[in-house]
Amino acid sequence: MKKLDTLFIGFMLFSMFFGAGNLIFPPYLGVQSGTSFWLSILGFILTGVGLPFAVLFAVSLVKGGAQTIGNRVHPLFSTVFIVIVYLSIGPFLAIPRNANVAYEMGVKPFINETWNSPITLLLYSAIFFLLVYVISLNPSKMEKYMGRWITPVLLLSIIVLCVSGFIKLDAPYQSPSADYENGAFFKGFIEGYSTMDALAALAFGIVILTSIQKRGVTDRKQLTSFTLKASMIAGVLLSLVYISLGLIGGKMAAEGSFDSGTRILTSASTLLLGAGGKTLLGFIFTLACFTTVVGLTTACGQYFSKLIPKASYKTIVLAVTLIGFTLSNLGLAEILKVSVPFLVTAYPITIVLITLTLFNHFFKNSKNVYGCAIGFTGVFAVIGGLNAFGFNLGPLQTVRNVLPLSSVGLEWVVPAIVGTGIGMALSHFSKKPDEVEEVDAKVS
Repeated sequence: MKKLDTLFIGFMLFSMFFGAGNLIFPPYLGVQSGTSFWLSILGFILTGVGLPFAVLFAVSLVKGGAQTIGNRVHPLFSTVFIVIVYLSIGPFLAIPRNANVAYEMGVKPFINETWNSPITLLLYSAIFFLLVYVISLNPSKMEKYMGRWITPVLLLSIIVLCVSGFIKLDAPYQSPSADYENGAFFKGFIEGYSTMDALAALAFGIVILTSIQKRGVTDRKQLTSFTLKASMIAGVLLSLVYISLGLIGGKMAAEGSFDSGTRILTSASTLLLGAGGKTLLGFIFTLACFTTVVGLTTACGQYFSKLIPKASYKTIVLAVTLIGFTLSNLGLAEILKVSVPFLVTAYPITIVLITLTLFNHFFKNSKNVYGCAIGFTGVFAVIGGLNAFGFNLGPLQTVRNVLPLSSVGLEWVVPAIVGTGIGMALSHFSKKPDEVEEVDAKVS
């Protein structure tokens, strides 16, 4: 595979990851963290960049990808977990969130208040998802559309905004908010969940691997190598953009109080570039959200058409776009209410599953290790998710609160370690081998 192909696949991967949350959360983190910015952005990048690309790397190591990794716990767990992930980062959460943010930032600021109605959103989302459907029907062209055309334009637009901010904004950083006074790194770490990129990486893995395979690469080691190179390109770009947007947010704190990243960027773009800045920002949001929705729709189409052989890729893509279109008209506030509790539940399980995969040679695919680790983690991940929904779980809540790192939202870490230890002990003393047979040498 040519170096230029790797570059464009890296660009495509960047555009697939870079959606609504990737734009919204870094500037708000900058405002909130103030003088603790560098600690908080380091934590954010760890889960917002490092973890997604660890997922991609892990998926590239295993024939069958995320499904095979989940099978190491149990085939039923694998299917249920992966389906939930695809539905969540697809039609039921991330896709409508991106479409709605594209409307909020790309259309709403430019129309009269009287035109801002459910009918306008309906018409916009209909056009948006029609374009998504058309491009998603031909996934082999995605690298051309997104890697060679859309991503360079998107990056150039972001550079113009960020460079203007670095030149014109010179206010000192403010004191951090109460949430960032202590444990800024861990707060940024948790905020990185909101990008949803680690979950998206479970879905994007199949898209990236398919793009590389279409260039004649079939050897597992070469697949992993090219995936890693493309991921590095996308990861560096994402990190630079996050830091730049966060720095702009930190400088904007002196301009007033803000309750969201969208308001920060809207104010910053207008302050820096006048009316043209608002247009530029709307263009950035529309491109970023559109490319992410295309990537997620394609990933869902490829996964579910294989999971359900009777359903064609085209049928799945149509279903995903119709569901996304319907839910995007509920409004951003309603969509975001569901996202945080789900992410608090799903991310710990994903982190532990991928960590075990990266160190799999120590466990030799042991179902005892995978099962115990995910079981212990899952209990406290679910408790955390229910807690984020507002449920008080009584005694379980008390147990959660006394665990180490519970104050920073990482109460699942110790149970994960304990579960892994128990699983290793069971494997060591078990009379029957509990290894999962896998063939990873070639890609079928």
